[in-house]
Amino acid sequence: MVTIAVPKERAPGERRVALVPEVVARLVKQGARVRVEKGAGEGAYYPDTAYQEVGAEVVERGELLKDANLLFTVQPPPEDLIGALEPGAIVVGFVQAHKNLDLVKALAAKKATVIAMELIPRITRAQSMDALSSQATVAGYLAAIHAARLSPRFFPMLTTAAGTIRPAKVMVMGVGVAGLMAIATAKRLGAQVFAYDVRKAAVEQALSLGAKPIELPISAEGEGGYARELTEEEKRIQHEALREHVAGMDAIITTAQVPGRRAPILLTEDMVERLKPGTVVVDLAAESGGNCVLTQPGEVVEVKGVRIFGPLNLPSKLSVHASEMYAKNLLNLSSLLMEKGEFAPKWEDEIIQGALLMKEGEILHGPTKALVGGA
Repeated sequence: MVTIAVPKERAPGERRVALVPEVVARLVKQGARVRVEKGAGEGAYYPDTAYQEVGAEVVERGELLKDANLLFTVQPPPEDLIGALEPGAIVVGFVQAHKNLDLVKALAAKKATVIAMELIPRITRAQSMDALSSQATVAGYLAAIHAARLSPRFFPMLTTAAGTIRPAKVMVMGVGVAGLMAIATAKRLGAQVFAYDVRKAAVEQALSLGAKPIELPISAEGEGGYARELTEEEKRIQHEALREHVAGMDAIITTAQVPGRRAPILLTEDMVERLKPGTVVVDLAAESGGNCVLTQPGEVVEVKGVRIFGPLNLPSKLSVHASEMYAKNLLNLSSLLMEKGEFAPKWEDEIIQGALLMKEGEILHGPTKALVGGA
C-alpha cells in the first residue's frame, strides 16, 4: 500500500495545505494510506477531525514520514523532513530550485527523488495537474481585488444624484492565467479594462474577456506558452509605446514572469512618473524581482502619489480554494505515481519526465544542474 504524507506548512505566512479532506477521501478510496500532520489543515480551515472522518491518520510530525512513499507539500520541504525521508520516497511540491539551491543540494545529498510542481509541462494532458495555473488563477483574482481596495476611485460607473462617475481605467500587463483572471475580475467590478502582452494568442484571449488590447509591433511567442526574452530594440519599442498608454490609467496590474529568471521590467521609473496621483500599481511579479522598478516585495510604497503594491504569496490569502485546487492537481498527478493503491511511478511518462527535478539524488533538470554546478 502506498503511504502519502502531508505536513503542516512551516513557511512564514503559508496557510495552504497540500491535500484537503475531499481529496484525501478519494485517495483512500483508491487504496492509499494518507497520513496528515496534526494541524496541517488549520490555515485552510480544515480541522484534524475532518481528515480523520475520511480515513486519514493524523499524527505528530515525528511520525509523519515513517514508511511514506510520497511526501506532498506546498512549499519546498524543510530540513527536518528532508532528513526523515525514507529511501525511495518521492517529494512532490513547489521547489523553485533557482531560488533554493541549498535545498536542492540537501535533497541531492539525501539521494531524494523530487517532482517539482512548477515544472509540470504545459501540455493538454497535464492541464489538470498544472498547479502554476491553478494558483495563478487565485493570484489574478486577488490582484484585481487589491487594486480596487487601494484605489481612491470607484471601479464601476455610477449614476447618482451627485452626478455620474466614470468607470476606472485598469490596465493588465502580461495576459497569462493570472492576467486573464485579473481582467475578468476587474470587468466584474465594473472597470474599463485594457490589456497588453507580447504574445498574440494572449491578446486574443484578453479580447474575448472584453478587454481592449494594446497592440504593439512586437511578437515574442516562446516555448511552453511563455514569452521569450525581448531584444534590446523590442524593449525600446515597448517602452516608448507603453509610457504613453500607462499615463491615463487609474490602476495597473502587472503579471509578467519568466520561469527561473528575474521578472522583466515593464514599468520603468520614468513611466511611473507619468502616472497621475492616485494611480495604483499591483505587481504580481514582486517575488521574482518585480515588473516595476520601484516595487518593494510585500509592501505598499507611495511615490509622488502613486501607490505600488508588491504582494507575496497571494494564493495563501485565499487558502480554502487555493488548497482545494492544488489538492486536485496532486490527485490527478497521483494517477501517474500509484495504481490500485500500490506505489507505481510511471517514470517514462512525459509529464513525470518533464517535472522530475532529480531522481535518487541525480539532478535531471538542466537549468538547475547548471546552477548547482556554477554555485
